[in-house]
Amino acid sequence: MFSLARPTALRGMRTQFLPSSIAARSPLQSAALARLASTLAILEQREGALNTSSLGAVTAGKKIGGSVHGFIAGKNVKGVAEEAAKVDGLEKVIMVENEAYQRGLAENWAPLLVENIKKGGYTHVIVGHSAFGKNLLPRVAALLDVQQISDVMSVESEDTFVRPIYAGNAILTVQSSDSLKLLTVRQTSFPPAAVEGGSASIEEGTDPKAEQPTSWVSENLTKSDRPELATAAKVVSGGRGLKSKEEFDRLMPPLADALGAAIGASRAAVDSGFADNSLQVGQTGKNVAPQLYLCAGISGAIQHLAGMKDSKVIACINKDADAPIFQVADVGLVGDLFEKVPELTEKLKAQ
Repeated sequence: MFSLARPTALRGMRTQFLPSSIAARSPLQSAALARLASTLAILEQREGALNTSSLGAVTAGKKIGGSVHGFIAGKNVKGVAEEAAKVDGLEKVIMVENEAYQRGLAENWAPLLVENIKKGGYTHVIVGHSAFGKNLLPRVAALLDVQQISDVMSVESEDTFVRPIYAGNAILTVQSSDSLKLLTVRQTSFPPAAVEGGSASIEEGTDPKAEQPTSWVSENLTKSDRPELATAAKVVSGGRGLKSKEEFDRLMPPLADALGAAIGASRAAVDSGFADNSLQVGQTGKNVAPQLYLCAGISGAIQHLAGMKDSKVIACINKDADAPIFQVADVGLVGDLFEKVPELTEKLKAQ
């Protein structure tokens, strides 16, 4: 595997370059390789519904070229497979019916996926860079003894990919010589494939029925009527500058309601107990790319910027005019958030 890292601005993509030791292929060679490619896109489902944000894996597969098959597993997944069969770009949907795979436990999924990868003879396996994908694919890579390429932002060719390193401070162009490429793709970089227009066939996959080392016990979910954070068009985030959970709850929900936005938080706010960790935006939280990202009391640590720098418009409120967040913000307001946020909320409600 060859790679080249270079510094980059925090926002936006730049032209990528490979070292001169990596010979450029002719268009004819690239086209031939693309025709030989075959991709297995891992699709996520929950409670019998297809997770459309996972369809970015299909979009990435189409950029590679060749055939793209979808893979889905769980309990009573026939309906989900029929839904996935309509996704534009899929030639086939492979489904495995088994309750052991319903909750997406990576320990159970890994041998299942390995069996079906070998059977299908795929050249690429792609899954979203979600909690599910980040948990599953390293196990699959270990079982197959191949190199995983994580958090892919761009597909240059069937064997060359672009990904961030150092929390987005540098961009790495990677060329893999492995016969099988395992990729997790950044969901904000690959829009979901259209859920209409496809006519894929449905085929039953191979279930190795391997020993299941883990079982599902329970979960506690935070329920909200607001948009889902990872896919919302508007996001408002609060940071440590809010000083307490009481102030976070007093200021951020009304602002989010006035905008029709999802609520996010910095890691500092989550670690301080101001917000649930499901709301964390950043390198160790969720990546978001809304039309509007409005943050208050967030200084702009590099780890936070890595999760929201792809937002179309970034606006911030902070009393420190030298805070790093102002270097990436499109609109900035220097002032006391305990005065400015309520004032902004009232003006938004009045419109």
